[in-house]
Amino acid sequence: MAPNWRTSSYTKSDSCVEVADNDPNEIRVRDTKAHDGGVMSVHRSTWTTFVEYTKCS
Repeated sequence: MAPNWRTSSYTKSDSCVEVADNDPNEIRVRDTKAHDGGVMSVHRSTWTTFVEYTKCS
């Protein structure tokens, strides 16, 4: 499945990451400025735990 990359609506510059969450099994994350610099893939449940943690911080 081709990733559908997006950035957060809270982003005010190009110094962030892009997330592709359209795959049912994994979430992909990459640097906004370095698309060819690599992609980190994590299991969907791991990503959910991370996002919930950041909301509490």
